[in-house]
Amino acid sequence: MVEVRFISHNKQITVPRGTSLLDAAHQSGVIIESPCNREGTCRKCKVFLYPEDLENVRYERGCHSLTAQDEANGYMLSCQVYIHGNVRVKVPERVQPMLAIVADGKCRQVSIDPFIVKSYDPERGTTCVTAGPHVLKTEIGDTTAQLYGVAIDIGTTTLVVALLDLRSGKVLHSNSALNPQALHAQDILSRIKLGSTDEGLTLLHSELLHELNRMIGALAASENIDRSMLYEAILSGNTTMLTMAASTSPASLGKYPYQVELQTGCSFSADKLGLQIAEQGKVWFPPVASAYVGADITSGIMAADLSRLKGITLFVDIGTNGEMVLAENGKLTATSTAAGPAFEGMNISCGMRAVAGAIEKVFLNKGTVEMQTISGAKPIGLCGSGLMDAVAELSREGVVDRNGRLAKPGSEIFQTWQHHFEIEQGRVRFKFTDKVTLTQQDIRQVQLAKAAVRAGIDLMLLSCSHIPEEVDRVFIAGSFGAHLQVSSLIALGLLPNSFADRVEFLGNTSQSGAVAFLLNRKLRLDTESMVTQMKVLELSREPEFEKIFLKALAFPQCRKQPEECIHGA
Repeated sequence: MVEVRFISHNKQITVPRGTSLLDAAHQSGVIIESPCNREGTCRKCKVFLYPEDLENVRYERGCHSLTAQDEANGYMLSCQVYIHGNVRVKVPERVQPMLAIVADGKCRQVSIDPFIVKSYDPERGTTCVTAGPHVLKTEIGDTTAQLYGVAIDIGTTTLVVALLDLRSGKVLHSNSALNPQALHAQDILSRIKLGSTDEGLTLLHSELLHELNRMIGALAASENIDRSMLYEAILSGNTTMLTMAASTSPASLGKYPYQVELQTGCSFSADKLGLQIAEQGKVWFPPVASAYVGADITSGIMAADLSRLKGITLFVDIGTNGEMVLAENGKLTATSTAAGPAFEGMNISCGMRAVAGAIEKVFLNKGTVEMQTISGAKPIGLCGSGLMDAVAELSREGVVDRNGRLAKPGSEIFQTWQHHFEIEQGRVRFKFTDKVTLTQQDIRQVQLAKAAVRAGIDLMLLSCSHIPEEVDRVFIAGSFGAHLQVSSLIALGLLPNSFADRVEFLGNTSQSGAVAFLLNRKLRLDTESMVTQMKVLELSREPEFEKIFLKALAFPQCRKQPEECIHGA
């Protein structure tokens, strides 16, 4: 056994020889972010080890080393460090500012007809609480004025919880937070891998429920409402998130034929799931269409009223898993594509979440760079929208060519932007500030992510015998999508040029859809019928996908107009 002392946190733990430093940190209660699930690619788990202790560790640097400066300063990736003797560790302090989370989304109007109903019997002096045809409980006195529920969006990266008065339909209060699972595994596939082990599933489920219960408790306290008066919760999110919220192994979602083990479109006992609402409270999971077309899309379809719109509508939720639906006069076709975590700034050398100081907009023109950060703070990294802007601008200026390659030293473009280039160990980076740079590998990550989404759009249109010009409207949904600029999406080639004047951002429709399900029971039946009739297109089985994906990798290289500027974006 060896001893690990976390000097920065005044904690220590004894662990078996060969234990990874990251495991030792988690066992001691020291939280170190590792969104790439220990692959060493995100470089977010760096720690400082004292030089005299280095002989007591084995460092599997591999191809995932930190910058030369970081290593010279004594930093290592904790997921790649294995302990064979006593060590002392300093974990860099990470400020956790508020995330810029989009909590609301557009939604069709719904009448108030909740699944949970209260009726008072004056003769007995009791109130009966029913869930559909079933009696939940009987309460002493007239409690009909106290009827509440919560609508929850479990995103891969973020959580949103809203507290509702089920009598008036009013959202009393809402809050949002980081999904704690993202500290251990950022994207869907790494989350499935971790959750497929008993230990991993216990970790992910318990941390999620702990955070949701904290958020629910804070909301109830803010309105002076007892948790026993919270009778129902709606959990919306992708299939993987809901599966782990139910403490069910997601293993079948990560391997062919991608089976959904979780039963959806039905209610569960809140107590059994570990959700702290009324003891007899119910939790309803919206129906999912497939392993990768989940309840977040089901909620979005309902919120956007896709099944009743005339013409051709494309609905796209851009995130770690790009999901999309094509509505042809009510006929629905859905698909999904693995975009990965690049859109949210993860696995990017200077990527970060959408917090104060994150660069969210970028404008390049004739050798100069303009940037806008969240809260106007000093720039410290690139969040997803800033990353999209940055690569789009580099492409439009020719700093990145059609194939995604940065300009070569000595070229005319390189000379124009020479003050923003740096070369380290033969590798070229583009500098936005002294500490915020973009590498060739970062650009490749964006290229792969945008190509995955574009290939999904193109193949779905092709399978339904349509061309982009025939699409009447394009809905972009999701927290991340709300921060994007259409011009950047076009410049990247993520969307076709013909979509430029047809895009509408709907916000977090997974959340707004959950609110609607909580308020109207009939919508649940309608949605179950809709999902049953919806066609799901499995891209992996489409012979044309690889060819379309490879074509979508290229950047359009469309030049911007001289009058374009960040202030008018």
